[in-house]
Amino acid sequence: MSNFFELIKTDKNSRARVGKITTDHGEIPTPIFMPVGTLGTVKAVHQTDLINLDAKIILGNTYHLYLRPGMEVISEFGGLHNFMNWQRPILTDSGGYQVFSLSPLRKIDKDGVHFRSHIDGSKHYFTAESVVEIQRKIGSDIVMVLDECAPYPATREYISKSTKISIDWARKSRKHFLNSEPRWSYNQFQFGIGQGGVFVDFRKEYIEQMIEIGFDGYAIGGLSVGEPKDMMMEMVEVSTELLPKDKPRYLMGVGMPDDILNAIERGIDMFDCVIPTRNARNAQLFTTRGKINVRNLKYKFSKEPIDPGLDFYPSNYYTLGYLRHLFISEELLALSIASMQNIAFYLWLVRQARDKITDGTFVQWKNHLLDLWSNTK
Repeated sequence: MSNFFELIKTDKNSRARVGKITTDHGEIPTPIFMPVGTLGTVKAVHQTDLINLDAKIILGNTYHLYLRPGMEVISEFGGLHNFMNWQRPILTDSGGYQVFSLSPLRKIDKDGVHFRSHIDGSKHYFTAESVVEIQRKIGSDIVMVLDECAPYPATREYISKSTKISIDWARKSRKHFLNSEPRWSYNQFQFGIGQGGVFVDFRKEYIEQMIEIGFDGYAIGGLSVGEPKDMMMEMVEVSTELLPKDKPRYLMGVGMPDDILNAIERGIDMFDCVIPTRNARNAQLFTTRGKINVRNLKYKFSKEPIDPGLDFYPSNYYTLGYLRHLFISEELLALSIASMQNIAFYLWLVRQARDKITDGTFVQWKNHLLDLWSNTK
């Protein structure tokens, strides 16, 4: 499994890098964006459309899949890949973000998290070991350790206690992963998740301990939870300074296009976020010329393609005027078209980033795009 990640090139003017992750379900060029398919579906987008958009990997969520459809169903189908008919790589989050987002419905102790289901109120208990077992049944190519995604703001005392629990869970997760076997007929890989809030010393200490445990890759968690963007990027920079160069680096839950470019510049390889599809369902488009609120009256008669800068369906197929009509009329097709556009844009963005890092022009290109978008009204 030593060839899981290959570092191909590092930008001469920044920490931006091009690499390749190899799994039994396919290769993943990095930097990469992972569309979020929480429940085994990227909302409003067919799997065949994801393939046509050349999505290399998608994300599923352990907590949500555990509740629905449940492990009996997924096991009956031979894992999530078969269940959703997606034979490319899948990464599953561990449920750690739900420790943050569902805080009224959970209680943490030293061994795990007690959840009360947001669906029917039933009680469930996640431990470091049980989360590994659930992800063995799901069969994701990349599995994440259980951790606590701490809130912002939080005191040093809270973060100190939180990181001690999460690093203990990381040790237990790694031990259980190494002492267990994949449920299905292909390899799985495990990432540790760095926590520490917005405190540099906690971040450094946590990363040092994770490296000592030894994972196939490393994620940076606990960011994009309300902290200022400059503080988020400081934590990213601190983290990538310390993380191994020969392992992939994943910034969880980020984000907006400018955040992705700034994080790539600091050495991040992998991203996921609900923003492209969530914002699409609210009629906000991400395009090569900037953000567009397609409900705006000025697009009523627009014959311009959704995004002439992208050579993809639906970007170059439908007009802004038609898409606006679909949203105003509350037609379901609007959600699909807008979601595909935004995913196409995000995948274009990381593909361009790889090309620009390779030819040595990444920083200039990134700065040009940020200037262009900042001047878009």
